[in-house]
Amino acid sequence: MAVTIARWTLADYHHMVSAGLFEGRHIELLNGLIVEMPPEGPEHADSSTCLMPLLWSMAEGRYQVRAAKPISIPPNDSEPEPDIALVRDRSYRNAHPQPEDIFLVIEFSNTSLAKDTEDKPLVYAQAGIEEYRVINLRDRCVILYRDPVEGNYQSHQRISSGQILPVAFPDVVISLERFLA
Repeated sequence: MAVTIARWTLADYHHMVSAGLFEGRHIELLNGLIVEMPPEGPEHADSSTCLMPLLWSMAEGRYQVRAAKPISIPPNDSEPEPDIALVRDRSYRNAHPQPEDIFLVIEFSNTSLAKDTEDKPLVYAQAGIEEYRVINLRDRCVILYRDPVEGNYQSHQRISSGQILPVAFPDVVISLERFLA
């Protein structure tokens, strides 16, 4: 007997969240599936906390830094909550940032490495998000995904030292040693 998995739309998901069905649970919607998110370990929490002020200090009104906040990806019924997202500097009171608002998505990853390197790159590439980074705390490297074409990132690179610069903001220099030491 074949098993059928129920997929949820963004509208379904928002209704369930509004109804309080997920109260006290840390979840996100990926490709129509409700996925439980593991709790952050100390290194994960500390690393993302350290990056935030650096990104804010270089924003100069060009982008907002959102930490662990939803972004909506309507084409594939996804609403992930990345550790950090650089988005257009505007109000999001009526709707979460959507792909056209998103410059860069960053995940700090240890226990969620498989999801962050297998599932999420497809979600973000299919939405046309120009750049996605996984700061791999387990292997002490950063995985850069860039140049989405037809639902896949064309550039996929592992870097373990030096500096990285966001495509949209090449003057925002981030030293990897600061996060991978």
